[in-house]
Amino acid sequence: MSRIAQAFDSRQGSLIASASAKAAIVMIALPLAACGAGGFSLEKAEVDRSILTSSTSAPSAPVSSDRDSDQTTIGNAVSSADIEQLGGQAVPWANAGTGSRGSITELAELKDKGQTCRRFRASRESFDGVAMFEGELCLASAGGWHMQDFKAL
Repeated sequence: MSRIAQAFDSRQGSLIASASAKAAIVMIALPLAACGAGGFSLEKAEVDRSILTSSTSAPSAPVSSDRDSDQTTIGNAVSSADIEQLGGQAVPWANAGTGSRGSITELAELKDKGQTCRRFRASRESFDGVAMFEGELCLASAGGWHMQDFKAL
């Protein structure tokens, strides 16, 4: 047997194999021990209020102008809907200018004192969340539709 081969005889090979097996056991046991010792839990997780960013609050004008633009889009969808053909189905709407979208439900046409009005509920999904609205759109004497009522629920 050569000298290099004698250096790696069977006793030294089993010593290397047992050391790697011990390392593998330790690598598996450590994470399990950390979990068992009361590690991370979603029930214990809280918001870290100490972190501050350089973000600023958005001015209220763009949000209200977005809401006004969405209100106009919803009004256009309500006025152009064919209520008889819908049969109670929701009317989807989307405003490409604001990125908002939603659906119009419970659309009903009423005639009171010779004036035609449409009552509805609308959902609005936008970057600032989801909201529900209730409104009424009435046909004006000039032939155009006018939003009589539009309020958040």
